[in-house]
Amino acid sequence: MDKTNTLHLFGHICRSPAANAIMQKYVDDAGMSGKFYIDSAGIGPWHVGQLPDKRMRRHGAKRGYSIDHIARQFDARHDFSDFDYIVAMDDENYRDICSKAHCDAERRKVIRMADYFIRYRERTSVPDPYYGDGEDFELALDLIEDGCSGILDKLNTRDIEVNSK
Repeated sequence: MDKTNTLHLFGHICRSPAANAIMQKYVDDAGMSGKFYIDSAGIGPWHVGQLPDKRMRRHGAKRGYSIDHIARQFDARHDFSDFDYIVAMDDENYRDICSKAHCDAERRKVIRMADYFIRYRERTSVPDPYYGDGEDFELALDLIEDGCSGILDKLNTRDIEVNSK
């Protein structure tokens, strides 16, 4: 595959597989599938090999997304070299991923989803809906859609800034 942009999305069993599905759909709908490779993972070993949370799959399906990416754990030995951008859903994941970087160049690949919000600029992260209710999953999807739109817009103009905060 001729890939020009590789995106790695972090959040784990709810947020990152949703972001994977949403970003993939946006890229596919724009006719740019061959220009992107999109993957998701979690920072820890929890849920490795499992499907995303069934509530996220259900809420995503209502919006037309197939959220079915099998969970895997971030692998700093390979993922920093394999991906151009590593997108964190919240500050805790951002710090955890940055702490695994071996150099400044790797740290600069880590970006925050919230830095690319367009409609929800007042929000600072994509909160984890895991312990919440349906409204929490809907909010997470709203924010992820917004952030994915912003990231795709920036990538299309090649104006993405890493580590902007």
